Amino acid sequence: MKLRYLFLIMLLIPSLSHAQRWKRMRYEVVYAAGATNFLGELGGRNQIGTDFFNDLEVASTRYVLNVGMRYKLSQYISIKAGLSYARVAGDDKQTQEPYRNNRNLHFRSPIVELAAQLEFSWMREQTGSRYKIRRVRGRGKKGSQVYVYGFVGVAGFYMNPSAKSEIDGEWHSLQPLNTEGQDSEFFPGRTSYSRVQFAIPFGIGFKYALDKKSSIGLEYGLRKTFTDYIDDVSTTYVVSKWRGDQYGQYADLLGMTPTAAGLSDPSVNQFPAGLEDINYDGACQSCPGQQRGDPTDLDSYMFLLITYNRKIRTSRRGLPKF
Repeated sequence: MKLRYLFLIMLLIPSLSHAQRWKRMRYEVVYAAGATNFLGELGGRNQIGTDFFNDLEVASTRYVLNVGMRYKLSQYISIKAGLSYARVAGDDKQTQEPYRNNRNLHFRSPIVELAAQLEFSWMREQTGSRYKIRRVRGRGKKGSQVYVYGFVGVAGFYMNPSAKSEIDGEWHSLQPLNTEGQDSEFFPGRTSYSRVQFAIPFGIGFKYALDKKSSIGLEYGLRKTFTDYIDDVSTTYVVSKWRGDQYGQYADLLGMTPTAAGLSDPSVNQFPAGLEDINYDGACQSCPGQQRGDPTDLDSYMFLLITYNRKIRTSRRGLPKF
């Protein structure tokens, strides 16, 4: 009887050892680089009324760099913290839709994001072989393991939309210029937006094991934000260069400088080409009160990352051992 139990224990030891192996390397450093794109009011496809991916403009693609740390809670769940630096941009000149093309707005902005995400999978992550040697038994299965995961999290990010002025040819931060009449007594409901915002990142990724410690991967994540001002465009025009003198009486009343007024309404013509016969009740497309953006559709941005992941041995105290 004792021999039977001993034999059973001997059979279980390798399995238990394999099951606990992942705990020895719970930490993983992540380095990533890739592409980012912006979903907002500016630019977009050559049609009106589209949202989300239907309005994606490939020409607005910019870069993103990321570094992070992953910690495995179990074989199926991990948490990851990461710091990203990205650029986003949009330009009405990139769309042939007549109203947005005539609006002629543009912007660029850095995105500095600090995010934490919960990753989950139905798969056990397997490391690759220590060496990639041909004809070595077991090489194929361990070395070709692909680990797929989904994630959702929370992020805080800094933005600073800016645009190039036609007056002096310089780039100006748009938030201090109050291009939509923020903090004005004439628009009591409009307050200046913060350049620090929150977002919910979610998406999917996969990793391919190179060896016991290293893997490469691809991760796509969408950031759903709670602001409509990443591009500094959300509501209606407050000044117009097509009413009265260059920008009318409203610019003086709002205390806007010529640079601020010019960036608020850089529109090309009073009406989009070929649509002059549409009745605007005597108002131009960019006159005060006319639509400049869509406050019901908040901005988003996305990251597509190529990752390099390096596992770090866990110390007896449960901390990473560099």
